[in-house]
Amino acid sequence: MTDKDRLIIALDLPTTEDAQSAVDAIGAGGSFYKIGYQLMPIGGLDLAQRLTDDGKKVFFDFKFHDIGATVERGVKSVATLGGDFLTVHAEPDVLKGAVAGRGDDSRLKILAVTVLTSLDQASLQKMGIEIPLPDLVLKRAEFAAEAGVDGVVASAREAQAIKARFGDALKIVTPGVRPAGADANDQKRVVTPADAIAAGADHLVVGRPIIAAKDPKTAAETIAREIAGALKT
Repeated sequence: MTDKDRLIIALDLPTTEDAQSAVDAIGAGGSFYKIGYQLMPIGGLDLAQRLTDDGKKVFFDFKFHDIGATVERGVKSVATLGGDFLTVHAEPDVLKGAVAGRGDDSRLKILAVTVLTSLDQASLQKMGIEIPLPDLVLKRAEFAAEAGVDGVVASAREAQAIKARFGDALKIVTPGVRPAGADANDQKRVVTPADAIAAGADHLVVGRPIIAAKDPKTAAETIAREIAGALKT
């Protein structure tokens, strides 16, 4: 896995044309792209195919959450698209369905979403969840490991505890990453790329600091270099 493969660039843009323009601007600076809800219904799957054809990796951030049988059918459909990562929510029945739907596909990796990085303890309490946020993340990581999925999506603030408990059994994909000095926007549990890698994250998801930069290619390459430096320390 190259340093560039550890950086997943989020194409959270209003049109596939905007997304393709961002990919073109990033050029050789990016190798792994995330497609989520915003693009999925308006040509995002076709864009994913073009990215795959161009030798890029694709992260489908669809966060499936339904009864297990429905998730199984949905994942089976996604597996035909040639993506590399797919997110589902970290509930036992959902995870079981996702693993069944993925079958023996050697490329598609299933990631369990633990707690969104836009949430904090106060957010959980509003939903009636009293368990401490770090404990909830670990509990959901346990569900993921027991179900046999490939990894989890978690804040770097919880990555160290996940790595300590599960080692390399679970890949850790960390959103909410912002270079030093960047705006946190709608994220509440943010860290720098170097801090995320030091905490045990395997892949970092970065969107606006790259795609909204004046020079997206340089922005992506700068983060990739920060990742490389953190891996050497």
